[in-house]
Amino acid sequence: MIIAAASAATVPLLAPADRHVLHLRVLSALVLAPLAIAAAWFGSPWLPILTAAAAAGMAWEWARLCRAGQIGASGAALVIAVVVAVATTAFGGLAAGLIVTLAGAAMVFWIASRRQDREPHWVALGAFWVALPCILFLWLGLSETAGRPILLWIFAIVWATDIGAYAIGRRLGGPRLAPRWSPRKTWAGLLGGAACAAMAGWGTARVLGISPVLPLVLISAGLAIVEQFGDLAESVAKRRFGVKDSSGLIPGHGGLLDRLDGLLAVVPVVALLTLIGGDSVLTWR
Repeated sequence: MIIAAASAATVPLLAPADRHVLHLRVLSALVLAPLAIAAAWFGSPWLPILTAAAAAGMAWEWARLCRAGQIGASGAALVIAVVVAVATTAFGGLAAGLIVTLAGAAMVFWIASRRQDREPHWVALGAFWVALPCILFLWLGLSETAGRPILLWIFAIVWATDIGAYAIGRRLGGPRLAPRWSPRKTWAGLLGGAACAAMAGWGTARVLGISPVLPLVLISAGLAIVEQFGDLAESVAKRRFGVKDSSGLIPGHGGLLDRLDGLLAVVPVVALLTLIGGDSVLTWR
């Protein structure tokens, strides 16, 4: 319903080509969102399987991004490294997954250097960019202190941020947020995304019976800002290598990295807050 409302609100202001892209985005979301929700809901083994598949796809895109559309030995090593890191986390825990991620990044850098890739450090960075959020996502989803509710909350605020930023930014326009990195993003979109995420936090608090609701509302709004700067970070990487989309895997969105860039930024922050608080963020008062 939220997606449909955002679509109805923005379509009259869009050119036919943009309208077509928006419709593709909605259809893609209607296919992919239930898969993510189901994996979070049912947990193991579906959550590790979906996480590993997403990690492999993003690592493949990152390798192509850094290597002018080619995979090569370093790209193949990157895909293997992130999948092994996710599998290690699923079976051996977070600490083991972090060790494998670090070792994988070193291995990818060594291979990329030996193969004389143009910028081996960028290829190796993909191990952290992709694997770290994925293993932390899996750790949150499978942990007793966080689990299913926190993943669904993360999905809610990320999706609410995307919808709010797109709809409100398109409608209000105004000053650009970072014109050199992402010319279409505006300050209105940033604030609109934060407002929608705050509402998602409020809704989560009401559904779960959390009181007071203000802490979760504020955390949700803050994470919306993190989410949008994650989007900007990927825009910087794409501009660095002169590409518009990380791939064409998802109609209307580009690639997995394009669709999940905000999630990749939010998950580490939620994991850090969980470690600092010693419990699920949803239990904070």
